[in-house]
Amino acid sequence: MTKTATKSPQLKSLSDYIQERFDEFSRSQKDVARYIVDHLDEAAFLTAEELARRASTSSSTVVRFSQALGFEGYPELQQAAIEEYRTTIAASSANGGALFSFDHSELEGSLSADYSNLEETARKLTSEQVEASVAALATAQRIVIVGVDQMAFFASYLRHTLSLLDIRAEIVASTGGESLQRLGRIDENTLVITLSAGRAHPLLLRAMKLALHRGARTLAISDATMSEVGEHAELTLYFSSNSPSFTRSHTALMALIQGLAHGLYARDEAAHKDRIRAYKLK
Repeated sequence: MTKTATKSPQLKSLSDYIQERFDEFSRSQKDVARYIVDHLDEAAFLTAEELARRASTSSSTVVRFSQALGFEGYPELQQAAIEEYRTTIAASSANGGALFSFDHSELEGSLSADYSNLEETARKLTSEQVEASVAALATAQRIVIVGVDQMAFFASYLRHTLSLLDIRAEIVASTGGESLQRLGRIDENTLVITLSAGRAHPLLLRAMKLALHRGARTLAISDATMSEVGEHAELTLYFSSNSPSFTRSHTALMALIQGLAHGLYARDEAAHKDRIRAYKLK
């Protein structure tokens, strides 16, 4: 007999239904939930095996997740995702049409995804979130940026943009001795920033919990609206990372870092103007 959800996803969007039920899922199922909610345009057209790979879990977990939502199996969940995606596309077209056609090259597909990522990021961020994050950066006596693997590059880039404004920051990019020493010096005057894409590295959770224990301020920047790290953070900023390629897109993350730097610059433009002019950046 076909299962039906206690509250049918047909009565609301699949994304809303998943978020409503999120706390009921296992850790692996939460990975699937996060990926569907934040990458609906990809998830709607992925097989169970492909979705499992993108969410860093198993295809059996994807099937169990579908059944936990009340679907008979993954195909029924996928159909609900497709319907929500079509509704979203229809609304977008009604507001001005798509920038690219569906019959496009790989380059146009990537550019189209990044255009949508920037739009989605801007839509989900609030001015209050951004202003609070800029204020935290501006007033922190010490800044520690935690970014592991591919996020180490963006941690370094954030540190670079801050250094242009004469704001010093330290990076924790591994579990090595020096990085752990930097974490060990976290105190109530520190702002801890974590950068994550996909499932958060255990080091980020460790840093966030340590910061909370020592009374430090915290900012989580993630491509997951229901980020495991974000649950422990005082401040959170979201970026969209959808991509038709083999890796996540980081265009919106770069734009977000640039936006934070610009916000800091705008707080005291007169003080920064001569310094920036000396770097000949523009």
